[in-house]
Amino acid sequence: MIKRSLEPGNSPDISHSQPTVIFDLDGTLLHYKMHCFKVLIGLLCLIPIAAGAQSREAGGEPVRISVEDKIHGFGKNYDPDIYSPKSAVFSKDGKKIYVNSLEGGKTVVYDSSTREKLKTISHTFNSGQGDLWLEPSEFYSFTHYPEGRSRSFMGKPVEGALSKDGRYLFVSYYRRTFDINAQDPSAIAVIDTATDEIVLMIETGPLPKMVKVSNDGKLLAVTHWGDNTVGLIDISDKNPKNWRYLSSIPIGRKLNLNFSLDTPVNRDANSGFLLRGTAFLPGDSILLVGGMAGPLAVIDVRKRKWLGGFSSLHGVRHLTAKGGRIYMSRNSAGELVMVPVDSVVKAIGRGTAGTGNYTVNGIERVKVGAGARTLQVSPSGRFVFIACNNSSEIVVVDAEEKKVINRIAADSYPVGLDISPDGLQLVSTSQGHNGIGGNAVNFFRLEYAIPEVPINDEAAIEDGPAVPADTTALTSAPDSEARATDDAQAGGNASTPILAIGIGILLLGIILFAVRLLRHRRQEDK
Repeated sequence: MIKRSLEPGNSPDISHSQPTVIFDLDGTLLHYKMHCFKVLIGLLCLIPIAAGAQSREAGGEPVRISVEDKIHGFGKNYDPDIYSPKSAVFSKDGKKIYVNSLEGGKTVVYDSSTREKLKTISHTFNSGQGDLWLEPSEFYSFTHYPEGRSRSFMGKPVEGALSKDGRYLFVSYYRRTFDINAQDPSAIAVIDTATDEIVLMIETGPLPKMVKVSNDGKLLAVTHWGDNTVGLIDISDKNPKNWRYLSSIPIGRKLNLNFSLDTPVNRDANSGFLLRGTAFLPGDSILLVGGMAGPLAVIDVRKRKWLGGFSSLHGVRHLTAKGGRIYMSRNSAGELVMVPVDSVVKAIGRGTAGTGNYTVNGIERVKVGAGARTLQVSPSGRFVFIACNNSSEIVVVDAEEKKVINRIAADSYPVGLDISPDGLQLVSTSQGHNGIGGNAVNFFRLEYAIPEVPINDEAAIEDGPAVPADTTALTSAPDSEARATDDAQAGGNASTPILAIGIGILLLGIILFAVRLLRHRRQEDK
């Protein structure tokens, strides 16, 4: 073995035609060809390059959104039935879109592929009673308009929800036209989606907003913005005529309404907690109710009782539960809020009913822009689409990365939003603001870098526990774990080829390095 010390004048010569590099090994200096080291470094550098190539191959944007078509209540693509459109609902098979034209008093049905208008459903009636109407309820009385049930009116369609099997579309009316301050009962129209005809009318409390069907399809919940109550209706019978009212549940306290019968007031603001969005949790024992001017409320569905609320989840406009997570929009804060279902359920189980406040962990927030209104979640639960009213755009959030990944302009002041069952289409409604803008329906195409794999949200309903004593049994841990496992597997499948290539290159480089080093040492020993 040749040994040299690092003394002045005795440093290795690296000026010859084949430069060398010095390695300190067991106190000796070995001359080794530098090109071998370069080869090793070059091979290692291929790992991130390969990873980047695969990332680019998957698509530059996780989800791409583009405008496909527009329908207006004015100008180009004119449809006179589009007058202050409030909401839109895809049919269960995704072939039709129902647009609720609030001030027009109509639900307009379009072919989702061609945008051809298939039908216009009128919400004008000669009377609020007769064969079309479910028997009146003990919960709702005409106190300001004693003859209200016999009066003709036009209903102003606000929101819509499909029955579990997609057969019926429930459309809530903001108010009956004669009730200028929305103080007396309003109604829900039940549309048969096979014929697109109204087959039943159901009375509600004043100023109903969101309608929501339970996971098992047996209950319909309706929030009454007008008086701080939530109505529950039994829709379990196959014959709609046999459906029945169950209860009207006050959130905190029911408002005493005594507004003018001649002069309109701003009922969008003078309405307590401004109850709106709702979500049944797995098991259907818990109903969450958003309040744009109050905390997220909790209802014990089986006892038909308000339990309290989450002050940390204040000002929620719209919410939905999917894949073990609750997604909420906060209008004034301009936020998307996410929290695990099991965290909410456990918080309710730990709390004391009637105290009015629960504390929940695991809240995640993403700023999306002021005026966050309706939200929709992609089939996989990965992406959230939000109609941002103030900025007139649709915002796309990656729920796993917890960040905004895309934005696209929409017609002025979008408010309603729905996503097709396959997750490839999005439709928004722009109602306008103070007579400015709006009167438009926008159709968007969605493209995903990685194909969406739908979450199976079918809940086990029959043995759902009571609330709050048994709420821990409602934990969504299996759903959360399943999502985490799926994500991990998906990530593993995507990264496994890169990892295998990287390890292989590294091992090959080490072997080559060792062989060359061994040969070099043998030559020096001779």
